[in-house]
Amino acid sequence: MIQHPTTPSPPEAPARQPFPSSSPISPELVEAVRVRLARTGTEPTAAQVALALRAEKSVYGDAEILAIARALCADLIGAGPLEPLLARPDVTDVLVNGPREVWTDDGAGLHRTPITFSDDGSVRRLAQRLATAAGRRLDDASPYVDARLPGGVRLHAVLPPVASGGTCISLRLPPRRAFTLNDLVTAGTITQAAIPVLTAMVTSRLAFLVTGGTGTGKTTLLSALLSLADPTDRLLLVEDSAELRPLHPHVVRLETRPANLEGAGGVSLRDLVRQALRMRPDRLVVGEVRGPEVVDLLAALNTGHEGGCGTLHANTAADVPPRLEALGCAAGLSREAVHSQLAAALDAVIHLTRGRPDGRRRIAEICLLSRTPTGLVESIPALTFDPQGHTHTGPGYVALTRRTHP
Repeated sequence: MIQHPTTPSPPEAPARQPFPSSSPISPELVEAVRVRLARTGTEPTAAQVALALRAEKSVYGDAEILAIARALCADLIGAGPLEPLLARPDVTDVLVNGPREVWTDDGAGLHRTPITFSDDGSVRRLAQRLATAAGRRLDDASPYVDARLPGGVRLHAVLPPVASGGTCISLRLPPRRAFTLNDLVTAGTITQAAIPVLTAMVTSRLAFLVTGGTGTGKTTLLSALLSLADPTDRLLLVEDSAELRPLHPHVVRLETRPANLEGAGGVSLRDLVRQALRMRPDRLVVGEVRGPEVVDLLAALNTGHEGGCGTLHANTAADVPPRLEALGCAAGLSREAVHSQLAAALDAVIHLTRGRPDGRRRIAEICLLSRTPTGLVESIPALTFDPQGHTHTGPGYVALTRRTHP
């Protein structure tokens, strides 16, 4: 397994200029091109930027024109100085904390980059441009936004004074590719000993949740597990934003939609779970269970929809029943009803953690959900995996084996 050391924060970089000092284009020419494109109402494509440069009597070769056009397009319609970070194949998150701090997460923890903005106005304009690209509003009257950009990048932005240190932007990139279980073994997320158990859970159609904190790799692992489903199964994926990437021949995706500025037209996860049940699913998958949709999911898994699964935010596997209880009670169920539904609906929990300080994601335990004499459901450890990669059986191992090998 590969472990990455924590990278110390670099010293604060100087204010960013629109282009490096070595660039042949001047800031004045950049502004002239901006004004020309704005006056003509022309879409700032690479071709139109090149025409605007030539119209400004700029004498550049084709290679220089292309490089300048690409840089200008990033500044005009893209993510500006963040574009190179978003293009890195190992980056999962790009975080901007005001004009002086830009951080990335490459799977080995957060690292500060030398990129900075000239002032908070530059960060604000970038955030507003990205929000507009997602069809959302971001201004003083609506100082925060949570949206999905074209291409699947998840955007969250907050403006001052809500963000007291300056405009904050959080970009979460979707997985670049689907990972197999063997890929996750190589990355150190799971051990070789876990593969037969995880495979048996999928093939025996157990209903399970992949749990963990933010950034622990829940979606990546769930995608890999769904890739093991029978090719004849019809997978119905219900998500806030399309992040699951299973390697499977029959996948149907349903994605939520926020309400418009008038508060109309919103489509929630609960709406989509109900619709998915009418679409003949062999496996119903909820990308992230976090609200009243838990009621419909538990009801579906109690009425013949075997093999359903999803992800859930939880600190430990033992916290999963209380977490589902809180969600179910908030949606109108009694405590007893939640646990009755849960006992019959879900079989197991696969819990992921993220190490400190190396930031390595790994599977920590596989637990069986079992009903106690009190009528409440609790998580019984079946397999635990320590940071050194050793596997330990727990009190729920025999029962889990019986369910996966009837």
